[in-house]
Amino acid sequence: MTELPAIKILAIYKFVDQPDFESLKAPLAEFCCGRGIRGTLLVAPEGINGTVAGTPGAIDELVGWLSDGNVFGGRFGGAEIKYSFADSQPFYRMKVRLKPEIVTLRAPEANPGRQVGTYVDPEDWNDLIDQDDVVVIDTRNDYEVALGTFRKAQDPHTSSFTEFKDYVASELDPQKHKKVAMFCTGGIRCEKASSYMLAQGFEEVFHLKGGILNYLEKVPQDKSLWDGECFVFDERVSVRHGLEIGDAQLCRACRQPLTPADREREAFIEGVQCHHCAGEENASKRAAAAERQRQIELAAARGEAHIGADVRKAAEERRLANTARREADRARNRKG
Repeated sequence: MTELPAIKILAIYKFVDQPDFESLKAPLAEFCCGRGIRGTLLVAPEGINGTVAGTPGAIDELVGWLSDGNVFGGRFGGAEIKYSFADSQPFYRMKVRLKPEIVTLRAPEANPGRQVGTYVDPEDWNDLIDQDDVVVIDTRNDYEVALGTFRKAQDPHTSSFTEFKDYVASELDPQKHKKVAMFCTGGIRCEKASSYMLAQGFEEVFHLKGGILNYLEKVPQDKSLWDGECFVFDERVSVRHGLEIGDAQLCRACRQPLTPADREREAFIEGVQCHHCAGEENASKRAAAAERQRQIELAAARGEAHIGADVRKAAEERRLANTARREADRARNRKG
């Protein structure tokens, strides 16, 4: 019998109007801290969003409480939920933060709790975006798109989600672009973007349910229209089909994701800088990163773990194991 990993990771979000959102901070923090759950939950007038991790029992108890607990009155029932697993706790502390929005767009007319586009399951996504009259839009940031995206997808070249409004105003026309299909990492940004698009007068707006991660998990690679890897906001950095850990790594100075080719560039110095941040204007960041890297190396020499090093080591070990397995599969296929 296969032993399950010790830690269960929950990614959750739901758009729902909740004027009493401030009253939820204390009970959420108390419940999670009392069960050893760590991570971050954002609570806002428009809903809840976050990623937390704990023992499987603790996470299951949290999900049940969010769905059925009296304090919430059933408001989080039917939330978009994604699970993954890890051998060790990926977070250092538990945080519940009150925010104006659970995903920042700064467009009051965008309210998925009241108006949202048409959800498209991963199994139906290919048929939709293959249509000639459908405009496919990647609602993620430019550094995410650089690692991978869907074929035919437009890149808005935004550095933050708030810039999506400018892209719509300058590049899209509800009279010309009758069908629009959007996607993002886990579904939350494209869901809010769909609400914004409807408010701007676009009639047929679609978005990928559960986002790219749901697609990569459910659609076989030989039927996929996805090219590259998907950036994720944790120490895995990127994933590919089957949610296997990808080859990207973060620059520890500027936090940009780097491909293996990026790490071969002359400007790259492990833990210090990459081609994105090698300019003189980033000297202070590079100095801080260099000192951090020095502390990591000193800790390693003493046989100690620098904070965060265990998480990165575990991710790197999984990445190497996946690479070895893929190479073994290719070798077997060549023999066959």
